[in-house]
Amino acid sequence: MNIISLISTVLAGIFFFIIYFRLFNFILDYIIKYKIISHRYENSIRSIIFIAPAFLVLFTFILFPVFETIRLSFYDKFGREFIGFENYLWAIKDNEFRRSILNNLGWLLIVPTLSTFFGLVIANLTDRIWWGTIAKSIIFMPMAISFVGAGVIWKFIYDYRGIDDQQIGLLNAIVVSFGLEPQAWLTIPIWNNLFLMAIMIWIQTGLALVIFSAALRGIPKETLEAARIDGASEFRIFWSIIIPFLEQTILVIWTIITILVLKVFDIIYAMTNGQWQTEVLANLMYDWMFRGGGDSGRGSVLAFCIMIGVIPILAWNLYRHRNEQST
Repeated sequence: MNIISLISTVLAGIFFFIIYFRLFNFILDYIIKYKIISHRYENSIRSIIFIAPAFLVLFTFILFPVFETIRLSFYDKFGREFIGFENYLWAIKDNEFRRSILNNLGWLLIVPTLSTFFGLVIANLTDRIWWGTIAKSIIFMPMAISFVGAGVIWKFIYDYRGIDDQQIGLLNAIVVSFGLEPQAWLTIPIWNNLFLMAIMIWIQTGLALVIFSAALRGIPKETLEAARIDGASEFRIFWSIIIPFLEQTILVIWTIITILVLKVFDIIYAMTNGQWQTEVLANLMYDWMFRGGGDSGRGSVLAFCIMIGVIPILAWNLYRHRNEQST
């Protein structure tokens, strides 16, 4: 029944847009034929006809929720009584909010940087070996796993069963083999955040690797050969030629991963549920919005903070894109 409903919905959507475009184009042709409006406006009106459905969807599912979130942030937990900036003042004073901000900053500094670095280094090295394609496939494979699935896999790696029990977690098994005591890694503050970041780095390195592998093929071989003839070391070539040539690619990958990190939720939810000082803004927002009866006011404040974090990155990218277009 679900498959039938899905197919019916898709077909209904296709049928609707066919009728929509045919009807409005027919009306426009009729108007122009009888010179109700000038012919010079035809292209502009036809463009509006094609853009209107996309804009309607954009407004309904993106712009309207943004405005509604901002509105709810000034209301009480039920969204009925206007309380001004009380929710924002609560956020400023709340210890969990401040901790989640610090955790988010840690994720933003470490994950995009290391993912981009590892992706670039591995892409450069795998191009030099005959089994490089196999290595790339293996490293890219985690990209096919959902964040929750990755969390479950790594939960077995970090698993802790008590000092007297047999350790099934890979990390603790290695620790015990060296004669050391096993640890409940995910409960150790600061370190547990680093262990969670390792999962995201493991996933996103594959993305960076694929993009860098394609970008490296664009570097002129003559330039690299000339540098080697002049006696430049491989490290010098990597630092002085490859990195400057891939500067724009590095920025694009760093931006993509940064936006993903700002929205990180699944990994932390599956691994620690935000316990032991691992909460980030997305987890805190979920807790306030959907748990304990829900508080739409405070949850909206946290959602707005996440949006504010994304805006500077998008603005910077638009500014950089305009500069590239003007040069």
